[in-house]
Amino acid sequence: MNILDAGKETIRIEEEALKTVRSRLGESFERAVDEIATCKGRVILTGIGKSGLIARKIAATLSSTGTPSVFIHAADAIHGDLGMIKEEDIIIAISYSGETEEIKRLIYFIKRLGLRVIAITGNVNSTLGRHADITINAEVDREDPPLGVVPTASTTAALAIGDALAVALMVKKGFGKDDFARFHPGGALGKKLLKVKNLMHTEDELPIAKENDPMHKVIGIMSEKGFGTAAVVDSKGKLVGIITDGDLRRALLRFGSIAEMKAGEIMTLNPITIDEDELATKALKIMEDKKITCLLVPDEKGRLKGLLHLHDLWRTELF
Repeated sequence: MNILDAGKETIRIEEEALKTVRSRLGESFERAVDEIATCKGRVILTGIGKSGLIARKIAATLSSTGTPSVFIHAADAIHGDLGMIKEEDIIIAISYSGETEEIKRLIYFIKRLGLRVIAITGNVNSTLGRHADITINAEVDREDPPLGVVPTASTTAALAIGDALAVALMVKKGFGKDDFARFHPGGALGKKLLKVKNLMHTEDELPIAKENDPMHKVIGIMSEKGFGTAAVVDSKGKLVGIITDGDLRRALLRFGSIAEMKAGEIMTLNPITIDEDELATKALKIMEDKKITCLLVPDEKGRLKGLLHLHDLWRTELF
């Protein structure tokens, strides 16, 4: 077998392992999701060796999708870290053989504490499989060649089960984009889910002029607020137009002096707006397509609620 064939065979075996694990998911998986969803504490993931690494990753995935979780190394747990576990927590223990000595000893102590245990194991009849409250079968037909003993297909299966638990819990809890963005404020994924309302300027920052305001006053407002624009409202406070630096230049070319003209005579009617609950990425696309530098954000009654400037999007490093 050459190198490329070995790589392809590895992926094929792991694909088959995943198909097998998927076909077995059933009542125990559903019970595990229900148990975790109703847990009042944290989910404690534990394992040894490669299974420990998989447990650590699953803990991170669960935490980032709304299920508070931590990883505790099984060896450390039986040497003092059991103090991190509280009675309202739930345990997910990962061991392919189900006979790892540290896991067996840990499960004994955990059961004495009265905690619920979910096992992810390739041997449902093992010590771990038999003593867990819920056992999810992660058995695979074989590991990858050439030795057939290195944890590869089995760790892939355990990881996939962990991801499946995380996604199923998201569905059960109604965990959506807003929740995801809240848990990922600094990451690239979270930035893509930022909404206009998270970035827009409001209240005293807004450059608001009235239709009958003289232009010398409007220019003062534009200069003071620093956005190069002014939103124009009618006597009832409803947004009716916008005046930009470009509007000023065009008006000067047309009329010469505009200092005593009214805002309503200079403004552009029906400015481009965006809802505060739209994604910032959509706002960026509108600005790029329309070749503008700001968007006005009206409320449900048409009154100005916010202003989003291109510089606000630059600061997020969305592009």
